[in-house]
Amino acid sequence: MSEETLPAQATESTRPEIVLGANVSIAKTGLLAAIQETLNYNANTYMIYTRSNRGGKARPISEFHREEGLVLMHEHGIFDPVVHLSYLVNLASPKQDTWEYGISILSEEIQRVEYLGFQTIVFHPGSHVGQGEDYAIPRIAEALNGILSGEEKITLCLETMAGDGSKVGNSLEQIADIIARVEHQEKLGVCMDTCHNYSFGYDIVNHFDEFLEKFDQTIGLDRLKCAHINDSKTPFGSHRDRHANIGEGSIGLEALRHIVHHPVLRGIPQILETPGGKYKSEISLLLNPELQ
Repeated sequence: MSEETLPAQATESTRPEIVLGANVSIAKTGLLAAIQETLNYNANTYMIYTRSNRGGKARPISEFHREEGLVLMHEHGIFDPVVHLSYLVNLASPKQDTWEYGISILSEEIQRVEYLGFQTIVFHPGSHVGQGEDYAIPRIAEALNGILSGEEKITLCLETMAGDGSKVGNSLEQIADIIARVEHQEKLGVCMDTCHNYSFGYDIVNHFDEFLEKFDQTIGLDRLKCAHINDSKTPFGSHRDRHANIGEGSIGLEALRHIVHHPVLRGIPQILETPGGKYKSEISLLLNPELQ
């Protein structure tokens, strides 16, 4: 099957209001494994890593069973799968070899994801490693300016972070500052993470609409392309990135249901990254208000 004749994913007319899935495995059979796991969860989207976070050479993307996978996605109504970039990439690093490695890996990942026909890559903006955000933000933008040509067929989504360690991209203002410095801003989006937002100090439990209003004023809601749906093991404003299972953390089931069903998030991929392999029951909890 040629790239020109790849089947479309499930048509827009059949797109559900809530596009919800989880971080799934590509072990052995690539997309076929990811799709089967997604179907087992009664989900309609998914997220994968195409390469190991332990480093080393990436598995050839041609071994991911692209054609069969796209057919299965079309048949089963699976929309807009997301790829998460390796955690080893740090576009804020003051170490030149680490910074250049990150540029190389992200550049390669764009090509890999375009080959799969997916639309979205989520990545952590980076860690300043003691140099401060005033150093890190221009450093990240410089890397993105070196990577993006404007011809890409994907959107790079900066993930909102929890404020732990030396990470940047914690506040909406930091994300906006990075985007403002990039030439091809049309290729950039944002992935909000509920655990990270709450841990950083955005009260998405009691004031989610106000958070969205601030997001719109600071970044623009048109850039909200993806969401990570996680509860938090630590309290509000803890600045710690510790995901909890849905309904078992400080955010709670009611607030997460409200977020998942919110009109602003309709149609965008929402991805669970919770511990313990409880995705099927968690997805059911989020989709069915009668369940507790």
